[in-house]
Amino acid sequence: MNRITATFAKLRQDRRKALMPFICAGDPGLAQTEALLPALCQAGADVIEVGFPFSDPVADGPVIQAAMTRALDKGIKVAQVMEAVARARPKTKAGLVAMVSYTIVHRIGLEAFLRDAAQAGFDGMIFPDLTIEEADASREACAKHGVTLSLLIAPTTPIERAEKIAKASTGFVYVLSRAGITGARSELPPELPARVARLRQVTDLPLAVGFGISDAAQVKSVVSVADAAIVGSALCKRLHDAAQSGRDAVADAAAFTRELAGGLVA
Repeated sequence: MNRITATFAKLRQDRRKALMPFICAGDPGLAQTEALLPALCQAGADVIEVGFPFSDPVADGPVIQAAMTRALDKGIKVAQVMEAVARARPKTKAGLVAMVSYTIVHRIGLEAFLRDAAQAGFDGMIFPDLTIEEADASREACAKHGVTLSLLIAPTTPIERAEKIAKASTGFVYVLSRAGITGARSELPPELPARVARLRQVTDLPLAVGFGISDAAQVKSVVSVADAAIVGSALCKRLHDAAQSGRDAVADAAAFTRELAGGLVA
């Protein structure tokens, strides 16, 4: 069974929820990316999103955009990310999801990218700029290579379209908590529980909520209604601040992840 599917099945059986941190590959460096995957898993991460640096990321706010720019300035390439993940894969049991623009995938070739990603140890894909109308070929190719494909549902997505997006997804559905761009927020949208409840009516897949989650209290709030909490900008900022201050960025990120995981406890 696919690792992401198995992870969520086990969590559901145990009546537990998931923490899904996001990191930008190559920031602050590839060595740290490789070390982060097992470290975040040990700190309580169930699934880890690995962002592939891209010059024009979709919906990413200033923190993640800056992380991607720093990685690109270092000359980080797709092949290097794959190699770092392949080296880390034997050291972590967490599900690994590639968050990658379809522009990159298309340039390399869908089959070639998925083959390399699966061989490296990725368990799932998120193509944030892939529409439901264009998803059929990607979903079939992902299934062929044994990886999941999670599509995004925005707050403005009509429920009829959300149902189609959910049916086209595998592994889990990525639910955006708010419209706009990524970035830590002090509060979650009050309408989020109602939206998640509506989505429960149209899919049995786990619902993972991201955009704006920045502390354990918000993780707890999200997983009270959803199956997983995704934390990106807050973790990327923690990594960058630690590196800038000369601290051990991996240890700092692991400590923050451990704090966030505290929100999973009922």
